[in-house]
Amino acid sequence: MPTPTSARVPDREDDLTATDPVNLLGLDRAALGQFLATMGERAFRAQQIFPWLHQRGITDFAAMTNIGKALAARLGDCATITGPEMVTESLSEDGTRKWVMRLADGNAIETVFIPEAERNTLCISSQVGCALDCAFCATAQEGFNRNLTAAEIVGQVWFAEHRLRAERNDSERVISNVVFMGMGEPLLNLKEVGPAIRILLDDLGYGLSRRRVTVSTAGVVPAFDRLYEVAPVSLAVSLHAPDDALRDKLVPLNKKYKIAELLQACRRYVAKDARRRVTFEYAMLAGVNDAPEQAHALARLLRAVPAKVNLIPFNPFPGTRFERSPDDVIDRFRDILLAAGLVTVTRRTRGDSIRAACGQLAGVVKERTRRVVPIHAS
Repeated sequence: MPTPTSARVPDREDDLTATDPVNLLGLDRAALGQFLATMGERAFRAQQIFPWLHQRGITDFAAMTNIGKALAARLGDCATITGPEMVTESLSEDGTRKWVMRLADGNAIETVFIPEAERNTLCISSQVGCALDCAFCATAQEGFNRNLTAAEIVGQVWFAEHRLRAERNDSERVISNVVFMGMGEPLLNLKEVGPAIRILLDDLGYGLSRRRVTVSTAGVVPAFDRLYEVAPVSLAVSLHAPDDALRDKLVPLNKKYKIAELLQACRRYVAKDARRRVTFEYAMLAGVNDAPEQAHALARLLRAVPAKVNLIPFNPFPGTRFERSPDDVIDRFRDILLAAGLVTVTRRTRGDSIRAACGQLAGVVKERTRRVVPIHAS
């Protein structure tokens, strides 16, 4: 199996012109069929081409033996199969890998692979930087430049999957879980995240189940229902506080969408599936949100929501004013939630030695801006 290569990726979807090659990695199967129809081809060609792209990682149209030389040549003139360019790879002692990926416009994003005995998880980015300015997140300190295209989002999975397969000299699927927990707020880029999710779920793509794809959000409430319409994948909410006063300081988006409105949207999201829970992420910040009374308040807050709580020991980064809660404080907080009947786990820190842990991803953000968070996600 060839190791994935990288070529030019359009800076952003809106910049495409009639002469720009279309990056097929960003087209779900329906969109690929529509693209082929503009070439006068029948829709079934999409079913032939799709597995070559995603399951086999082929970048040369001529190597697609079931589409014919004429179509391969025509595709070579108007389309490309292009993943991001790997700039650096860092390997942690626990096996976690972090790749810095350069985009065509000079920005760089970070993607993290986390191997475990029961699953292999890929943490992917959805934006260059982030506009939400959460106080304890390294990405927020980098500012915001732009949304990623669907091709740039899927390209991270495509690169990682086929690079790892090539290293193992094995055609079996490596990545079992994908989490949108890297750089950016995915629900502010649902226009591109949606097609990317459809490709991840497609049996001719990466064949992931909906419960193995997780979208993590700081709480862009208007996009919850639209995400469910795109695909009811697993939902994780970055909560980090049991009350509005504290959450306003830690997660400024809370000033727009208060906790009560957020929880109402969460209940609506899981209402159609009695087995589904929302995962609430809670970074443990020493002396800020880790007191026993705050644990009791969190338990009361979530008692009417089908919930699972992930306690995340804070992962420091240069310039932060926060510190990680001591282990015994985290244990006490967890035990209070468990006693209240909430499913609660303490997330094991992975990759912090290479700044690949939760909240540490930064990348390289050019021409940083601070945009006002829109009322409706794009």
